[in-house]
Amino acid sequence: MAAGPVGRSSSRMVLSEINVTPLVDVMLVLLIIFMVTAPMMQQGLDVQLPETSSSGVPTSDEPFVLIVKKDGTIKAGEASMKLSNLKEKLQAIFSTRKNKQVYIQADKQTDYGTVAEVMGEVRAAGIFSIGLITLPKGSR
Repeated sequence: MAAGPVGRSSSRMVLSEINVTPLVDVMLVLLIIFMVTAPMMQQGLDVQLPETSSSGVPTSDEPFVLIVKKDGTIKAGEASMKLSNLKEKLQAIFSTRKNKQVYIQADKQTDYGTVAEVMGEVRAAGIFSIGLITLPKGSR
């Protein structure tokens, strides 16, 4: 006459835990994808272009402009410079200046490698704010 165990509900417990294994698998796959694709997303040269303030207050220093002509000569104002000693001259010029920004104005027909070398020398001199001077389209 025994009908069965009285505590029958103890044999069928419902587990209400979240299985995080698939979530971890998906996150690891996404992490690997982002780690592989992140270096490919960097394009161009590392150039920090100058930012303008919205206050409209002019700076006390005039902007420093390097002019690169199509034959590869480099000028700063009226003074000619050679690429071999550009770093030392820039370090001497910017040792006393607060505004450490250089603007490069290169001729349209200047070799890209020459402009890249000039930018490398400017960065080697410790100046990391470099701007490129261009004309807007349709201005000619």
